[in-house]
Amino acid sequence: MNVVFKAKTFAKFQPHWALCFVAVTMAIFYWSILATDRYVSQTHIVLQSPEISPVGLNVSALLSGTSGSGDLLLLKDHLESVDMLQKLQQTLDIRSHYANGDIDYWSRLSSSDVELEKLYDYIQNRIEIHFDDYASVLRIKVQAYSPDMAHAIAQTLLNEGELHMNQMGQRLAAEQVAFIEEQVATLEQRLYSIREELITFQNEQGMVSPTGTVQSFFAIVSQLQGQLSLLEARKSSAASFQSAASPEIIRLNSEINALRQQIETEKQKMATTSGDSLNRISAEYQTLELKAQFALELYSNALLTLESTRVEAARKLKQVSILQQPTQAEFSTEPKRLYNIAVFTFFALFLAAISHLTRSIIRDHRD
Repeated sequence: MNVVFKAKTFAKFQPHWALCFVAVTMAIFYWSILATDRYVSQTHIVLQSPEISPVGLNVSALLSGTSGSGDLLLLKDHLESVDMLQKLQQTLDIRSHYANGDIDYWSRLSSSDVELEKLYDYIQNRIEIHFDDYASVLRIKVQAYSPDMAHAIAQTLLNEGELHMNQMGQRLAAEQVAFIEEQVATLEQRLYSIREELITFQNEQGMVSPTGTVQSFFAIVSQLQGQLSLLEARKSSAASFQSAASPEIIRLNSEINALRQQIETEKQKMATTSGDSLNRISAEYQTLELKAQFALELYSNALLTLESTRVEAARKLKQVSILQQPTQAEFSTEPKRLYNIAVFTFFALFLAAISHLTRSIIRDHRD
């Protein structure tokens, strides 16, 4: 009876210390006896890409995106997403596991049909994903109430994460390759069309190369002009000692006139103010030829870009490399019973001490 009386007296005059004592006792009882063991599975992963060097044109800009730390952050975000939670539920039925009646009330999920939002909030305390920026490593820590479930959740996270990263990379690569293939098909059709137009023009004009024909006519005119100059020189020489009516002078005049007419005829073939002159035909041919060359260059560049894009697409695929396989727990490491009791006791004593000091100050002011 004396013990009970002293306890009541202590609680009456020092309620803060009594409350502290009760709270610490309950915490010790909970963490020592009631708290259910949790098993931890850990895994460490990095993302790697195949080292393939694209040949020729560098099209890395076509497949621009995040890399290195950025890819790991994207993977971390996916692993922490609601989509991943739904996959875990469909594959492993984590609701039933975390809502098992054998788990203590304060640790278990409220029910096996709890809303998705509440399940998401709950699972954040059971799955920890930490990104090590210095080492570029993603560290995954899963807590469950059986070693097999913890290991299964960690393994599922690895498998689904790798699948997601590859699907994302393949989708981007497929879109870029499809775009380049469409451009190649368009440029190929354009090249064939221009080539057909060039061949039709050659057949209509009856010339394989109008430019070469013009050059041939120009050479003929130059040769005729050289002959004309030679005949005029011979005529001037003969006129110095022969009369204009002499047979030699008449013959030279006749040849000179014939050459001049021939030169004029050849010039008219090359250039006239109307009709299809050779210079006009040659200009049209050169335009078509330049178009064909330009179309060929565009088509060649597009083919090179297509091959480089395919190589770059393969290089962009990500592979989840496992530095540490998901561990299979042999004993529980959570909750940290002694640590939790020590921390709770410290803060309880600290708050009780503050309350005691506050009451003392108030009592002193009253006095």
